[in-house]
Amino acid sequence: MTVTPEPAASRRPLTIVMAADTFAPDVNGGARFTERLSAGLAGRGHDVHVVTPSVGYRNHGVFTEHIEDQDLTVHRLPGVRWAPHDWLRFVWPWRAKHYARRILSEVKPDVVHSQSHIVIGRGLTRIARERGIPVVATNHIMADNILDFTLLPKFLYDVFLKLAWADAERTFKMSRAVTTPTRKAAEFLEATIDISGVVPISCGIDKRNYTPDRTPRKHSRVLFVGRLTTEKHIEVVLQAIAKLAPELPDITFDVVGGGDQRKNLDQWTERLNLGDRVTFHGRVDEATLRASYGKADVFAIASVAELQSIVTMEAMASGLPVVGANAVALPHLIHDGENGYLFEPGNVDDLADKLRRVLTAPQEEYDRMQQASLDGIEAHDIERTLDTFEKLYRGEPLES
Repeated sequence: MTVTPEPAASRRPLTIVMAADTFAPDVNGGARFTERLSAGLAGRGHDVHVVTPSVGYRNHGVFTEHIEDQDLTVHRLPGVRWAPHDWLRFVWPWRAKHYARRILSEVKPDVVHSQSHIVIGRGLTRIARERGIPVVATNHIMADNILDFTLLPKFLYDVFLKLAWADAERTFKMSRAVTTPTRKAAEFLEATIDISGVVPISCGIDKRNYTPDRTPRKHSRVLFVGRLTTEKHIEVVLQAIAKLAPELPDITFDVVGGGDQRKNLDQWTERLNLGDRVTFHGRVDEATLRASYGKADVFAIASVAELQSIVTMEAMASGLPVVGANAVALPHLIHDGENGYLFEPGNVDDLADKLRRVLTAPQEEYDRMQQASLDGIEAHDIERTLDTFEKLYRGEPLES
């Protein structure tokens, strides 16, 4: 598609449709990014419409919802709960194009931004293309992450992945631009499907929302924030905590978030005799979440499927050293020996060693890691993210 950039002087507000298979009240990286991006754009004067499944099949309609201190127009389509998952809802795929036609006719957007190529984004992309409406697509998904919830036997996994990525490729090729949160994630996408020119754009974070605690103290509190799902490998952190407990008698582990693996993790905690050291807080509100970062001494993430990891950025903005798996996009945020350490994925001994280094570091060394996290988050300022997406929406060239 040939795009004529809008003259800089005209800078009129845009009408933007966000296609989101997951959105508030869901708690995951894709949902949180869509919330922050949509609210940030609304704060700049744009008319943002979010299209997402309803909570409860009959609770559909068009609502004004207060998200991140902004009022957004949210089109809640009839959502069906996916039983194998603890919160996932979806729209019947064969209705997606019908809803897309109706919403695009009502809203008449300047651009569609698809946050997922699965159902809603897929439908809106196809109808927008038919009508000559430009589409920007962001990939937050690793197809492998949804295998556990397909109910397919394992011998069909490879077939499923091949079909899923083939459909993603068709959808992405209908878009003006395809983005993903990091260069590593962009390289992964380009290597997985026949697509080039994927643009890495950080999900972004407003560091003003987080208050680092630089008070000298004894360090003992490990924190994880996120969904309790298999790809997060929280059991690896639990085993590392158990290894460290004899030599670090005050060590504790706070787990913030909900998910389908909670019962399994409770069993791990019991087997490892960690009942007095591990606290599962479940889902919490934003104020409690920020307070959790402030109380912690180190953030630990063993996930092997992060395309960026917003929670890691939140931890860094809170001035926490981070210990994370050396996998996918985490090395983009965690610089080994600077703001924390990377460990070999799944290696409990290596993780325990890296946590030990942080928790037993002299205060001067700990302060240095804190500052490195705060310095590292500067490149992920949400205002930069908003600037970049505005340029993509308007068809303007990006800085190289």
